[in-house]
Formats: sequence, C-alpha cells, structure tokens
Amino acid sequence: MNINLSHASRIGLNIVGLLGTAVALYLGRSILIPLMIASLLAVLLFPAVESLNRRLRVPWTLSCFVILTILVAANLAVFGGAVSVVLRGLPNPNRRETRVELYDEIRAQFAKVTPDRIDEYMPMDPDESTVFSYVEKTIQGEVVTGKLIELGQYGASWLWQSILILFILMFLLLEGDMLARRIREIFGDSVVTQTGVTGALVEMGDAVSAYLIWRTVVNIGLGLFLGLVYSVVGLKQPWTWAMFTALLCYVPYIGTILAGVPPVLDALITVSPWAAIGIVVFYMLVVTIEGYIIVPVVMGRSMDLNATTVMVSCLFWDLIWGIPGLFLAMPLMAAVRAVCLHVEGWESWGHLMSTERGVVEARELHRIKTIGAKIASNDRKTIVSEG
Repeated sequence: MNINLSHASRIGLNIVGLLGTAVALYLGRSILIPLMIASLLAVLLFPAVESLNRRLRVPWTLSCFVILTILVAANLAVFGGAVSVVLRGLPNPNRRETRVELYDEIRAQFAKVTPDRIDEYMPMDPDESTVFSYVEKTIQGEVVTGKLIELGQYGASWLWQSILILFILMFLLLEGDMLARRIREIFGDSVVTQTGVTGALVEMGDAVSAYLIWRTVVNIGLGLFLGLVYSVVGLKQPWTWAMFTALLCYVPYIGTILAGVPPVLDALITVSPWAAIGIVVFYMLVVTIEGYIIVPVVMGRSMDLNATTVMVSCLFWDLIWGIPGLFLAMPLMAAVRAVCLHVEGWESWGHLMSTERGVVEARELHRIKTIGAKIASNDRKTIVSEG
C-alpha cells in the first residue's frame, strides 16, 4: 500500500519517532545502561580474548574467563586503593577540632585579601560566626545521615549493576562471533549488503575501542601530571583531585570544568589566593593543550565529532540516563556516526556529526567502497555468465 505523505507529515513523523525513541531509552535505562557498558567493554576486550585464544591456544571459553578475571582484579586494585586513599585523606567532619581548624585556615586566607573587614564577616571566635554555626548544625542534623543512607543505597545499586554488567559481558564475549553473524544475516544475503554491514560493525568497533583506549591513556597521563604539580604547589589533597580529573575527563567539557574546581578551592584554603589564581591559569593551559593538541593527535579519525554534536549529545544522554549517560555519550555518538556513514541514505547524518576533516575522509572512503562494490558486482556477473 502506497501512502503519499507531504514533506511536513514526514518531518512530523520523524519528530514523533525521535521522541518515542527517547522515551523508550529512558524507560529501559535499567536494562540498556548495563547492556551499553557491557557492549563497550566487549568491544574493548574482544581483541585480548582473541589474541589469547589464537596465540597461546587457550580455549575460547577459558580465554573469556581469564580476561574477565584480570578486569575484575584490576578494577578492585585500582579503585579500591584509590577510594581508601581518598577516605584516609579526607578530614573527619564529626570532630569539632577539625571544623575549627578548617575555619581558621579559611579565615587566614581571606584575611590576606580583606584584612580590614575580616572580623566583620568571619570573627576570631568560630562560635560567633553565622556560617560556622550553620555548618555545625547541618553536620550534626539529619542532613548528613540522610546523605549517608542515600550513598549506601547508591553503592548497593552500583554493586548490583556491576555484577549484571559482568554477566552480560561474559555472554557477549562467549557468543560475539555468532551474534555478529546473526546481525549481518538480519540485513539480507546480498554480498554488497553483507560487506556494508561488516564494514559498519568494524568501523563502529574501531571507533569505540580507539576512544576508550586513548581516552584512558590520556586521562591517566593527565592525572599523574596534575597530581605531581598539585603536590609541588602544596595542595592538601593533590592525588584526590588528580584522580577526580582523570575520571571526570571522560565527560567532555562539562567534566573538565567540574574537575578544575576542587583544586582551586584547595589552593585558596590551604595555600594562598595567589596560588588559587595560578592553579586556574595553569589548569586552563593544560586542558587547552590536552583538548586541542593531544586528543586530536592520538585519537585521530575515531573522534571526528564536531563540538556542537558533542555538547548536544552530552545534554541528551544526561537527560535520558543521568550521570552514566554523560560517560557513555562520546563512545555512543562515535558508534552512531560510524553506522550512519556506512548505511545508504544516512550518510548526511554522519556528515552532520563530523568535522570538516571527517566529512572529507568519509566521502573519500565511500567513493572507494562504491568502486570496490561495482568491481565485485561485475566480477560476480562474469562468473555467473561463464558458469
């Protein structure tokens, strides 16, 4: 049945389809978020499992379990050690002496900026300070207890999600080849179609793995460098802020900005206002070099996403999935872009998300693939005619 739709009707249907997809993603977040994380990890770990299976002749099932064991052990060692270091370094807010010491440190730093009016805003005696009294009442009240309960619930939910992700990841690794074949079969038996689907899957896997690997390498290097500089400056928690930076830099722009706030406050309280200004200037210089020189060089084509796409995708995935969506935004959009560039009729959407360099390279790659498909089609016709 042919239905003639006007241009406005098609636009309306597309908008309804996008809204329906967004609602479906939001309602299915409890299933889709673990599935997406497990899929990204599977793309990242599949080459290691394949290498273990082919080079060392380890059975595929055993290779999957070995890689998963290494992954779990590495996460427990890194994150467990990092959390313990952070908890040991943080002051105990329940001790009055600790609160008074922190108040005195803040007062001393502000006295360097406004020595004439410091007693008006922050008296020598903490009990005479309105701000100090408010903070004490907050700490001793039900607010902290409620936050601790909320944190415990979040930790339990995170533990359950981690277990679920591990199980999904295990099955994806065990059945990866079979699932890839089934996905190709969905789109038909044509050689051209099969080649296009395979190319899309390979490009998507390469884009996601390249992003995850190089983003992790860059973040670790950035964290180590900032940790050393913060230590030299004399911050009270240099490695804590360095670790936060390494984690938050997975979120483009927004995470980088948020990661720069704690070290500035630390410098303002424990060192001096001039040190805080120096940290601001230094941090802006470092993230500018990292964002405009290091990342484009090491990530190459996998991150040919323009800035508008990055910002809109972060806002969209944050709205749909919250904090996990922010961390998943970049690899998901890299995968979507790779698929669009390999699906006939969707190339314009892939170009819309790309940089100028990415559009040029994508068009050249499409031209080469078109020529290859024509050559393959002519060869097949010749073989059929000769047969």
